[in-house]
Amino acid sequence: MRRLTRGRRASRVTHVEWVPARPGQAEEWPAWVPDWLVKRLRDHGVERPWRHQVAAAELVRSGVHTVLATGTASGKSLGYLLPVLTAVASTQPRRTRRRGPTALYLAPTKALAADQLRVVSTLGGPEVPAITCDGDSTREERDWARDHAAYVLTNPDMLHRSVLPGHSRWAKFLGSLRYVVVDECHHYRGVFGSHVAQVLRRLRRLCAHYGADPVFVLASATVSEPAVSASRLTGLPVTAVTEDASPHGGLAFALWEPPLTQFTGERGAPVRRSATAETADLLADLVVDGVRTVAFIRSRRGAEVVALQARNHVAEVSPELASRIAAYRSGYLREDRRELEQALQDARLLGVAATNALELGVDIAGLDAVLVAGYPGTRASLWQQAGRAGRDGRGALAVFIARDDPLDTYLVHHPEAIFGPPVESTVLDPDNPYVVKPHLAAAAAELPLTDADLDQFGPSARAAIEELQAEGKVRRRPQGWFWTRRDRACDLADIRSVGGEQVRLVEGSTGRLLGTVDADAAHTTAHTGAVYLHQGETYVVRELDLESAVAIVEAADPDYTTTAREVTDIEILESERHTDWGPATLDFGSVAVESRVVSYLRRALVTGEVLGEVPLDLPPRRLRTRAVWWTVSDEQLAEAGLSSREVPGAAHAAEHASIGLLPLFATCDRWDIGGVSTGLHPDTGRVTVFVYDGHPGGAGFAERGYDAAADWLRATRDAIAGCGCADGCPSCVQSPKCGNGNNPLDKAGAVRLLDVLLAGAPGSASPE
Repeated sequence: MRRLTRGRRASRVTHVEWVPARPGQAEEWPAWVPDWLVKRLRDHGVERPWRHQVAAAELVRSGVHTVLATGTASGKSLGYLLPVLTAVASTQPRRTRRRGPTALYLAPTKALAADQLRVVSTLGGPEVPAITCDGDSTREERDWARDHAAYVLTNPDMLHRSVLPGHSRWAKFLGSLRYVVVDECHHYRGVFGSHVAQVLRRLRRLCAHYGADPVFVLASATVSEPAVSASRLTGLPVTAVTEDASPHGGLAFALWEPPLTQFTGERGAPVRRSATAETADLLADLVVDGVRTVAFIRSRRGAEVVALQARNHVAEVSPELASRIAAYRSGYLREDRRELEQALQDARLLGVAATNALELGVDIAGLDAVLVAGYPGTRASLWQQAGRAGRDGRGALAVFIARDDPLDTYLVHHPEAIFGPPVESTVLDPDNPYVVKPHLAAAAAELPLTDADLDQFGPSARAAIEELQAEGKVRRRPQGWFWTRRDRACDLADIRSVGGEQVRLVEGSTGRLLGTVDADAAHTTAHTGAVYLHQGETYVVRELDLESAVAIVEAADPDYTTTAREVTDIEILESERHTDWGPATLDFGSVAVESRVVSYLRRALVTGEVLGEVPLDLPPRRLRTRAVWWTVSDEQLAEAGLSSREVPGAAHAAEHASIGLLPLFATCDRWDIGGVSTGLHPDTGRVTVFVYDGHPGGAGFAERGYDAAADWLRATRDAIAGCGCADGCPSCVQSPKCGNGNNPLDKAGAVRLLDVLLAGAPGSASPE
């Protein structure tokens, strides 16, 4: 730590938190755990279970739906493996036609399922027939899973598209289902989480049809209100186990802010050195010192760049050490990833620059240090990555390197947001009508839907089934609603996104399909003339054909980037919740957003200078969603000393900063949400700032913003006021996604505007 912070670097460390070593609190094995399982666990170094593992295991065995929400490397898996392996092995029939109890394991990634299969196979042995069943499985493997496996490991996508539509072939497995394990459940958030919630409701319905009522056991990182989130996900009452009794070595956790450079960016704002460049330097220094380190980078390209730069730095000092640094990301062949994992495990590799593909599903012990380049999106992921260091009980180092971003900047100057109690919740909205409707269609295709079934799918189910009936997709009979079409109903729901047909990116010269983008995102990222980055290669979009959902691109090496300019209008449809903050108001409800990309800016690659603006003729996009919005009165504007000329810039700056800070309170990314600010909105007659979910029907983020509004907007105010720039920069009020070119913006005015707003908020105090 001292080497990293000496000299000029000392000013870059804004805080060091010393997390003390923690002894473990072990208990005896429960009497119901079979001797053979205890022996295998002891053979693999587990002498006794930790207290939280036993607490969770006892709840699950007694039939209580349970979520185990403890820290990284706390052994959550054992909490559910004890009851699950005991049940599916001890009564598994031998040479009989009757099927014994079965278990279904769901993971957000294939890698995590594969890693868990190794654990189950080692501990369960021949007593627990186990197999992964996913998109890579052969027909023979799927047949074996259905007919013979006691423990099937899969993912929500496979469940949605294959298992549930083909449930008659899985009847014996589903009818014997005793346990459903939902691992890393904090990853099921936003629209994806809402889809998974509906998939689980379909699963429960089919299990009941075949006579099963499985116990759900969920594993989560430490988040706020894990039982509430788990209940929303499963539709069942869930009990949380949150006290972590596992041991951990001491950890020095540093917060690091890159320095300002001599360059200026948009509107003359100062530019900080990039988090990736800082991370490459730190990784090189740690490798030279023989410190086994993983650096987590947000993008694939960033991981490759950090590894390359670190190797170049190390080669200047010790050429032989440069070969001991590598990149690790999804997209590599499986055998290459396994070789990298083993090389890191046995210390042939000293440094790895990785995406979050290494965060989940790979058990690497013995790391000395972890670098996290940019906030990974949630506090849970930050601690999951940092927790990779010191997993063998020794002391370790973690460094969070901030990007030039409002949230990252806030975090490095407000360490209590990282090291205090968790404030973010896993946000999902299982009642989103745009999500419920396609899953009702899928459910009707699986089994006729009855009136009693609708209650299980939520309050919007009745209106959704009536819409499907009016569209001729389902027909009502005395036994219920039936799917009437020949195509697969499950294809109506893309559980990874909402928002229409994907736009394909096709290389014009070769016809090669490069990838896809969401239909709405195509307007801003794949319009004609856009510079598009794909797997480290640069392309220019020659034509966007929205009718055919195709963007034709060509490889190029332009010396500029492009930024779409967008005009957005918002209409309030209904206020569902309302609070008065003195003269100010706070609302949550339904809105209609109309956006249109009108042009794009070409900016110099190095300086960010605007080289020109090119008009575009694209149709408007309409979105009905949910929003949180606030207003202030004319008297409050006068109190803040804001003239009518200053109000638009102040509101716009406050909007940008509030979008940047919402991910601290809701598990979202700033790209999941949008905003609109106006000096006089026709529906309120006041200065109004909106933050809305960027998905049809909403994703739950705006509602979380409403619930946490006082803390969220105070953090927004503090982030703006605490930034050292003069007039606003990317660390406070400038936004990379602004459709108006970050104009107008008034940093000082935003602070004054938020001060008068927050004066009437719950728990308000005078700003310092």
